[in-house]
Amino acid sequence: MQKTKKLTLTAIIAAITTVSSSFIYIPVGFAKIFPIQHFANVLSAVLLGPWYAVIQAFISSTLRNMLGTGSVFAYPGSMIGALLAAILYSKTKKIGLAAMGEVIGTGIFGALVSYPIATLLFGQEATLFGFIPAFMISSFTGAIMGFGLLKVLVRNKALGGILHENSTDNRGV
Repeated sequence: MQKTKKLTLTAIIAAITTVSSSFIYIPVGFAKIFPIQHFANVLSAVLLGPWYAVIQAFISSTLRNMLGTGSVFAYPGSMIGALLAAILYSKTKKIGLAAMGEVIGTGIFGALVSYPIATLLFGQEATLFGFIPAFMISSFTGAIMGFGLLKVLVRNKALGGILHENSTDNRGV
């Protein structure tokens, strides 16, 4: 896929994610869990590759924070999840591993990174085991949605040759 098309698709996914954040979220303590972000991360990871997935997660997190529909924890959770999902997909070409990468990246690593941020910014002793379940539930829900949509698109041959363009075997992209 050409660079312009990748940038355009990244912007479209980030815009849809940002718009939907105003009405699809669940407040849990300091964080707002947002499964649509994880859905978008899996789509970006598979369709666009690692760096575009991270850029999409960063743009979405920034816009959500500017609009007041996100929290500072959107950054580590979404960006780490998007990166791990994209790396796993690019190495294996398996959509299921991309979804798993999103859950592990956000649900475990993103939660671990969010813990010291909460402690520093809010001056309170945040519970690490409060972040992990919230992030896991949100990322699992979104990853399942992304996995399902991609499987339907693959089954119906709606993606054409886009799907395997972002593998490590294809360096021309």
